[in-house]
Amino acid sequence: MTEPLLTADDSAFKSLFPNKPFRIRHSLAGDPRLTLPAILELVKALPRDRIEYNSGKAAVSQDPSSTPLVDLDPEDVITQIETAGAWMVLKRVEHHPVYKELLEEALASVAIAQGYKSAKDARFTDIQGFMFVSSPNSTTPFHLDSEDNFFVQIHGDKQFAIYDNSDRSIASEDQIEHAITKHRNLKFDDAHAALGTINELQPGEGVFVPYIWPHWVKTKSTYSISLAITWKTPEVKRRNDLYVANSMLRDRGFPQKAPGVSPGWDGAKVAAVQTLALLAAPLRKSEGLRKVIRSIVLGKDANYYYRDKAKPKQIGM
Repeated sequence: MTEPLLTADDSAFKSLFPNKPFRIRHSLAGDPRLTLPAILELVKALPRDRIEYNSGKAAVSQDPSSTPLVDLDPEDVITQIETAGAWMVLKRVEHHPVYKELLEEALASVAIAQGYKSAKDARFTDIQGFMFVSSPNSTTPFHLDSEDNFFVQIHGDKQFAIYDNSDRSIASEDQIEHAITKHRNLKFDDAHAALGTINELQPGEGVFVPYIWPHWVKTKSTYSISLAITWKTPEVKRRNDLYVANSMLRDRGFPQKAPGVSPGWDGAKVAAVQTLALLAAPLRKSEGLRKVIRSIVLGKDANYYYRDKAKPKQIGM
C-alpha cells in the first residue's frame, strides 16, 4: 500500500479538527517537485501577480507599508536563496498541473484515512497551494490567512508560532476583515506573546492551521522550503465573501456590522459578491484584468506585491 502523503493521529482529527491546530507528518520532503531546481522552473512559469517577495529581515509586527525589499529578480531569489536575505511566496501553484496533482493527492490521502471516498467528500474544496522559499534567519510577520491549511516543512528548520483567536482578543473582527481584504499582516501585541504555541518544524513535519488563526514564522540557519496546502469549506467561503462585501461598502462610506449580526442582510451581500465573482471569473484569466479587479474590489493598494525590488537611493534633491 502506498504511504499516505499527510498523516496525523486519529485523536487529533477526532478532537481538534478543524477548530484547533495540531502536528502532522508527511512524506513530501524528498519529492523532486519541491526542490530548488523545480521551484526555479515554477517561478519562470508563473504570472508575476502570483509571485511575492521581499527581504527576510522583517519584524514580527511588520507594517506592510514599510516592508524591507530586495533588489533581485524572482529567479535570482531562488538561485541565491542561501545569501539573498529574502522571503518569497509562490501563490496559487495549483494552476500548474504538476502541483495541482500534488495538492489533490495530499488531501485525498487525508480524506481516505478519515474514512471518506475523496477530498471532495471530506469538504476539501477550492484547493490551493502556496510555496514558501526563504533565506536563513528570515521572518514571516504576524498575520492570518483566509483558509484552512496543512503547512508542511520540506527543507530546513522553522519556528511556527500559532495564536488562538477564537475569542477575538488577539485580532478583532475589524482587523480580520482588513487582513483578509487589504493586507494579511497584523500588529503583534507583546502582551499576547505567551499565548502562542511555538512549533519547531523539521523536514517531514508540519502543522494544521485553522482558518483565521494568527501566526508568525521564522527560519533558522539554512534556507527553507515549505508548502501550504489549503482549502475552503462552503462556510469559510461564505464568511470571506461577507468580509469582502463589508470592506467594499465600508470603503465607500457605509459602516457595516460584523458577520452574523444581521443574517438577512448578510445573505444579500453574499449573493451580490458571488454574482460579481461569477461575472468576473472569465476576466481573471488575464493578469492585467486580475490587477484591475483587485483594485476595484479591494482598494488601491491591493496589488502591493508588484513592488518587487528595493527602491533606488535618492542622491541629492
